Amino acid sequence: MLIEHLELFIAVAKEKHFGRAAEVCNITQPTLSASIKQLECLLGVMLVERDSRFRRLTPEGEQVLTWARRILADTRAMQEEIRAAKRGLTGCVRIAVVPTALKMVARLTKPLLEKHPGVTFSVRASASSEIPSLLANFDIEAGITYLDTESDGHVVSIPLYAERYYLVTADGVLPKKLKAISWARAARLPLCLLSSDTRVRGLIDQHLARANARPVLESNSIQVLVSHISDDSWSSILPLNLARTSLTAAIRAIPLVEPDARRIVGLVAMRREPNTPLVAALLDEANRLSVAMNTADATVDINCEVTG
Repeated sequence: MLIEHLELFIAVAKEKHFGRAAEVCNITQPTLSASIKQLECLLGVMLVERDSRFRRLTPEGEQVLTWARRILADTRAMQEEIRAAKRGLTGCVRIAVVPTALKMVARLTKPLLEKHPGVTFSVRASASSEIPSLLANFDIEAGITYLDTESDGHVVSIPLYAERYYLVTADGVLPKKLKAISWARAARLPLCLLSSDTRVRGLIDQHLARANARPVLESNSIQVLVSHISDDSWSSILPLNLARTSLTAAIRAIPLVEPDARRIVGLVAMRREPNTPLVAALLDEANRLSVAMNTADATVDINCEVTG
């Protein structure tokens, strides 16, 4: 009964509304309210400030919420381990991924599915700033994000690849023999870039600022950028995974150098001992992928510096 009460309490904390939480849990609102009151009586503290509606969690409620998430995560891990011992690995792996890394997720999910056909996946695009809280709240099992800073010890991270930046331009804008271009030279071209609210722009803006350059167009749509690049008078700067989606017979991608700016993208998960079987399998696959991608890193420019 305590587990059920904790599940309902977490739903209330997430929705911040008794009615919506009741709908999510597929129960009536009076039943939900009664469950919260029973949990409060059991623990001897008030968890939710409310009058005719939800106001906020009390300080004690915030403490209980942290424990509730941990208890339910451990309960699910125990159930998962027992199921794996009886029937093999099953269950859903929830992964949040920064948009620039979405195209490589299949390199993790496909081999894992081949080894464990009972596993399913839920993949969502998320901003890198959202992934730490999604992990901490046990809303996801893993994230694929930028490894810009050291983890705080509660997170395990596996570097997967170095994200490199490319000038994406129409085939006739620059000499065909050009195999790389400096940021300073690229900054002199008319640039259309992804909008400034995307994480991709952070590093790009640092280098353009040194050249006192600004984009002439911004958009959150790759299609909009490609349509302008195709006019032979616009260029863009994109990381490799997005640059690849833009290449046609008339568009080429040229590595940016001076400096050769790269950011490490990797898989992150909460550090637990022991890991759940699903997370352990995912980490194993990520380690194999990391080795494969780092081995291929020496030849990646040969594969990507193309003219269509």
